[in-house]
Amino acid sequence: MFSLLIAVIYLAFISLGLPDSLLGSAWPLMRLQLGAELSFAGVISMIIAGGTIVSSLLSDRLTRRLGAGLVTALSVALTAAALFGFSFSRSLAALCLCALPYGLGAGAVDAALNNYVALHYSSRHMSWLHCFWGVGASISPYIMGACIARSGQWQPGYRTVGFLQAALTAILFLSLPLWRGRSGEAGADGPAGEPLGLRGALRIAGVPDILLAFLAYCGAEGTAGIWASSYLVGVRGLGVETAARFASLFYLGITAGRFFNGFVAERMGDRRMIRVGAAGMALGVLLMLLPPRGCAPAGLVIFGLGCAPVYPSVIHATPAHFGRANSQAIIGIQMASAYLGTTFLPPLFGVLAERISLKLYPFYLALWLALLAVMTERLNRREKA
Repeated sequence: MFSLLIAVIYLAFISLGLPDSLLGSAWPLMRLQLGAELSFAGVISMIIAGGTIVSSLLSDRLTRRLGAGLVTALSVALTAAALFGFSFSRSLAALCLCALPYGLGAGAVDAALNNYVALHYSSRHMSWLHCFWGVGASISPYIMGACIARSGQWQPGYRTVGFLQAALTAILFLSLPLWRGRSGEAGADGPAGEPLGLRGALRIAGVPDILLAFLAYCGAEGTAGIWASSYLVGVRGLGVETAARFASLFYLGITAGRFFNGFVAERMGDRRMIRVGAAGMALGVLLMLLPPRGCAPAGLVIFGLGCAPVYPSVIHATPAHFGRANSQAIIGIQMASAYLGTTFLPPLFGVLAERISLKLYPFYLALWLALLAVMTERLNRREKA
């Protein structure tokens, strides 16, 4: 039963990653067929991000009432419906409308699954969980590309992933008895008691520190991925195709790193894994600053490997830092903080690069890395006091 449930959870995290890279891979064709500006993809992304933030903040209340298993099943069903909506959309307004349930479903399932695994499974499963997200995010561009190549349309790509999500929804509903059986809380798979709420969570010592750390990390990761090619081409003089390959290796580094981290996470512990990850990110930034042409691409890959353990380790440590009863609320707020970081910090760098210089790229990453290190070490010192 134990192994069957974790397999279902891994599938659910693949499903969480599947839609995330669809818009980017389809947008060059979508915007031409819909007559949209290139920048309008940012509007759709912002709507999705807004939905994820709202549902992440509500995840504690929803999970206490419905349980993690049912929240996950309903959320994946909501994203499946949104993907089918995308596949039948023929206007920008319809895409924006479908982006709302897409974001709401993604945020709820992200927070519920992360908390459930943090409470009931070891740190290696948390690393592998986020590795499987990378698997989903890596697969969907190939699905979209194959559908476009076959039909010349982007809608079948969304429809195909929608069918995959619908199939997973059925599996999740069938698996609900496994979720309840795994919990140690009187047969329910959600936390007992009254919801903590945002204000209540922020009053807990250390919560503001971890929220700032999470915002900084996710902003750095998002900035590194989005602006990697531009920096390698515009500053370090690489060709466009070469830069694109190294940018993809950044994401591959995160995914592969989380797979291999799973084998050492339990032995090293969450705190040490975060420190090792931050050190790897710092080494990557340092290499980006060195003059030899090959240092910047290597630094980007190492930065990705450094990113690998940070996110899952911060999430897995949440019940130990703040208590099992508070973890769902705090992980939900962490998810909201993560989405704030990935939504606003990469565009902020775009403004700085446009008005000052792309050369700020490694310094900008170093700034948010420093905030991550300071906040996580401050939390560690608070616990020792």
